[in-house]
Amino acid sequence: MSNVATEKKTTAPNGGGFSGLFKKEDYWAVWLGLGLTFAAIILWATGSSFMKWIAIKIPSYDSINVPLEYLGNNVGAIITLFFVLAVLFGFALKILGHKVKDFIVGFSIIFILTLIISVLGSWNVMKSLNLEAPLLALALGLVIGNFIKMPKWMDSALRTEFFVKTGIVLMGATLPFTLIVEAGPVAFAQATVIAVLTFVTIYFVGSKVLGLDKRFATCLAAGGSICGVSASIAIGGSVRAEKQHVSVAISLVVVWAMIMIFALPFMIKALGIPSGPAGAWIGTSEFADAAGMAAAAAIDEQAIKTFTLMKVVGRDMFVGIWCFVMALIAVTKWEKREDGVKPSPGEIWYRFPKFVLGFFAASIIITLLFSTLDPAAVASAESTVVSPLKTLRSWAFNLTFICIGLTTRFRELTSVGWKPLAAFTAGVAVNVPVGYLLSVVLLGDYWSSIV
Repeated sequence: MSNVATEKKTTAPNGGGFSGLFKKEDYWAVWLGLGLTFAAIILWATGSSFMKWIAIKIPSYDSINVPLEYLGNNVGAIITLFFVLAVLFGFALKILGHKVKDFIVGFSIIFILTLIISVLGSWNVMKSLNLEAPLLALALGLVIGNFIKMPKWMDSALRTEFFVKTGIVLMGATLPFTLIVEAGPVAFAQATVIAVLTFVTIYFVGSKVLGLDKRFATCLAAGGSICGVSASIAIGGSVRAEKQHVSVAISLVVVWAMIMIFALPFMIKALGIPSGPAGAWIGTSEFADAAGMAAAAAIDEQAIKTFTLMKVVGRDMFVGIWCFVMALIAVTKWEKREDGVKPSPGEIWYRFPKFVLGFFAASIIITLLFSTLDPAAVASAESTVVSPLKTLRSWAFNLTFICIGLTTRFRELTSVGWKPLAAFTAGVAVNVPVGYLLSVVLLGDYWSSIV
């Protein structure tokens, strides 16, 4: 089944020991994100501007001559950027067991599409219509993916979650750790309110009102309240839900994530909500990291940062805890087990999204670096380290948005049945207004000032 997270096939725990550090996409997102961060710092320290050179960013324009001239002057940098990204992701996917040849061919197509989208998204006409690169990438991917059948060899390149997780690690390098520490308790508290209310709503409507299996209702509730596809898969495994139930939960996450990509920015701009609270609202009301990032990117940089604080620092960290809690309930309340197996506290670590640790590590590294520099050196590092990493982060996210579109099939999203849809929609009916109340009405001033 094609969806936002086709690459996550299993609910098995992370591999143990040293070898386990190289057998999961989460870990590779950390290694690549931190590797690029360290490379940028080392190159800056040695006086090299290589990272700044390959950080291709199309300037805003009214005349097509502007991007054409820019591309013509930066052909070498564009080709080098392609090879850097292809080698890094290709090496990781080779270790993960994918065919590198298929990845390179598919990635070449995705990279070219992303470059085209970057040009179109920088056009001032598109900006005036609020159709910048993220939404254009998504729209183009949806058109191609639903009208042209993707060849099987493209699967190796459609690494939606890998790209977005790497981008989130790079995001850490652009956020001071002091800011994360300051915002963390508020984000976690807000996420707790949202997660509990949404989870209980979906579970109650699904299991008590509509008569769905408890494990099925749990998968739906996890996807709508914690971190989307990843939560549906992880908690589905924890409670031993049927594969079909997990697939339906994933489909509904994708359906509503796609709707919210367009609906939330529209409502935010129609209501005149400031960027900070807007990003926090998206962080509480979107169902997937990639889709939420697309919605936040449609606002501005501040919205991206508050979205990341809310979604990654607040909600994504819940998955391990909830896996353990739901596994405990399943074993002690729902199942009659003969093997005597009990859920282990280690389940929290197994299910915890490791890329979140990379996000924190990148932030700490940059914060420690800047704390040792004088003002002139800080300005230099901002220009040669942080700014290029921010641009590379945008490339990772735009690759993600293209992949979301290419892997989303409208035909499959309409075949889930009305009861699961009704249960999940009940959660949306709670999630969105409560998210607005917390992010904009009660904590609006806080989220406006935090970044």
